Amino acid sequence: MAGNSFYDQIAANKRNSYFLIFVVFALVFAVVYAFSFIFIDAGDFGFIVGAALAAIYITITYFFADSIVLSMSGAREAQKHEFPYLVNVVEGLSLAAGIPTPKIYVIDDAGLNAFATGTTPQKASVAFTTGLLKAMNRQELEGVAAHEISHIKNLDCRMGTLVVVMVGLIAILSDIGVRSMFWGRRGGFGGGGSDRGRGNGEAIFMIIGILIVILAPIVAQLVRLALSRQREYLADASGVQLTRYPPGLASALEKIKSSGSVVQRASETTASLYFANPLSMGSLLSTHPPIDDRIKRIKEMKG
Repeated sequence: MAGNSFYDQIAANKRNSYFLIFVVFALVFAVVYAFSFIFIDAGDFGFIVGAALAAIYITITYFFADSIVLSMSGAREAQKHEFPYLVNVVEGLSLAAGIPTPKIYVIDDAGLNAFATGTTPQKASVAFTTGLLKAMNRQELEGVAAHEISHIKNLDCRMGTLVVVMVGLIAILSDIGVRSMFWGRRGGFGGGGSDRGRGNGEAIFMIIGILIVILAPIVAQLVRLALSRQREYLADASGVQLTRYPPGLASALEKIKSSGSVVQRASETTASLYFANPLSMGSLLSTHPPIDDRIKRIKEMKG
């Protein structure tokens, strides 16, 4: 990593992110196909219907996700007379990034954290905890805000929302499938599915389909977490590119490391949106890279 520019890190993380997105799409396709083959038994027509319903679910959930996240987080809109410092920082960095100024929100929480959400730069929002606003000086706040604005500019919010929705769909279909198998329905463990003769080849496909339904949610969740970590690295690099001042972002992360980033109203669903991990989890199951690694990479960046 030593000597890498932020341009190198941006390019590498984009490549990794696109690969992981492809994996999630492939998992959705595999689960919908396996589910329709095992439990619907309507051939290609069943798959088409299942895919159409999946697309409808993804579309509806995707477009309402940002308002749901803000409500779940207890965010309130930041008024300029109350938070002039914050509003000025976000407006200035948005102008520099070439995107519309997102709506600015504040979360009354002692944890040092922030997040961005929204499916497009024109409909994006950023939220900062009051704990972070109290703890950061201007350079550090600019580093955090630049990171979040970079998420918006890089369309990470759109990508992250889409992935969360798709992983949620995989989990729902898997849960229905496993319950059906345990209740002995078609293709299940209880012996249902004798309604049509199955050759050896079809039986093998049945077994593969069952394995996909069972294992896909685990794989999808691990991929979602890996993608989230890649996009955090990307936003760090893009944020440094925006401010041209790596020490500001590095110092903000050091303060968060010593003071804590846990947010009371954060959940596993919203955790990946935050600047730092708002929950306490191990590295493999974390939505964010280790803070020490992020600080190290930022300090090694050069233009």
